[in-house]
Amino acid sequence: MYKRQVKKEHKSLIRKDGFQTLLASLVCVLGGLIVGYLVLLIIEPSGAFEAIVAVMKSFLRFPGALKLKYFGQALVRTAPLLLCALSVLFAYKVGMFNIGAAGQYCAGACAALYAALAWNMPWYVCILLGMLAGALLGMLAGALRTLFNVNVVISGIMLNWITLYLTNLVLGTVKNPTSPYTKTLQSTNPGALIPSLGLEKLFNNEKSVTIAIPIAVLTAVLVWVVLNKTKFGYELKATGSNYNAAKYCGMKENQNIILTMVIAGALAGFGAGLLYLTGIEDWETTISSVPAMGFNGIAAAFLGGLNPIGTVLASFFIQHITAGGAYVDKSLYCSQISDLISAIIIYLCSFVLFFKTVLSSWIARHEEKKARKAAQAAGKGGEQA
Repeated sequence: MYKRQVKKEHKSLIRKDGFQTLLASLVCVLGGLIVGYLVLLIIEPSGAFEAIVAVMKSFLRFPGALKLKYFGQALVRTAPLLLCALSVLFAYKVGMFNIGAAGQYCAGACAALYAALAWNMPWYVCILLGMLAGALLGMLAGALRTLFNVNVVISGIMLNWITLYLTNLVLGTVKNPTSPYTKTLQSTNPGALIPSLGLEKLFNNEKSVTIAIPIAVLTAVLVWVVLNKTKFGYELKATGSNYNAAKYCGMKENQNIILTMVIAGALAGFGAGLLYLTGIEDWETTISSVPAMGFNGIAAAFLGGLNPIGTVLASFFIQHITAGGAYVDKSLYCSQISDLISAIIIYLCSFVLFFKTVLSSWIARHEEKKARKAAQAAGKGGEQA
């Protein structure tokens, strides 16, 4: 009786959506590491193993107190990545692929930094303005979709580049005269720096560690609650599942799409504020490519199984290997190899849904086969009786 109960619990565990997502995520991570290792072997076999270990160890290579310092920096950079991932996730639940998260991130950085450096606004006002800028860009993409049936992927890509160059233009007015970077908040407007409330003491007094980290995690929890525990979240997911059915059920489908893109844009803009208002880095006004933060958010969202809580861990992993790529031996490999290996791993992390579908299909076929055999065995037993 006990063995039968354990077996039943084992079966139910395999059927669980969360368990299947976890297995699919692990397969993607392992696959990314293997492919990355093979690429390193092809380029220079002698240092391939050490290089892939360096990517995986990242800040763990440092001793004691220094390890804590770099761990804190990793968490600081994880916060905006998590918000970009939540932006992608939120839109995806309504059937929108928000590839424009990178542009919304740029808009948030532009508004937050300009408010801080040109208007001397406090940090919370700068963050709100960053969210507003991202929300407006998201609303534009949503309006183009509902009013003119413009695909959000197309509009998102175009808006990414437009926003990048507008951001460079605007922030060029508050840049350091002797460098392409914006002025530092510490010297220009210390009040725009997000407070730490003593958190930096946990990470060897790393000044960039602030309340941005717990705020990002709490935002992920809030997104989970909204999507899974509210009527509003149910309507959004219903619209994404079947647009026409939602329409005939009396839901305001067009309004839901625009509102979703507004929230998604606000989340990405929020992420930019949580990075640049920590003072960990300044905006480079000569940058000619869209920040990778928005695109890495896509991988983090899918690696986390499109679950806000899973996305927290996935975002940290993506940031961990991205930073780890910088420690690959440059005497054996070119400087771009770190970006290449990180990109390969991140790219394969986006296949979680594919592997999850394959796994679900295999489990369903396996259980169907077993059920058929059990039915045949029961039939034979009945005939003999």
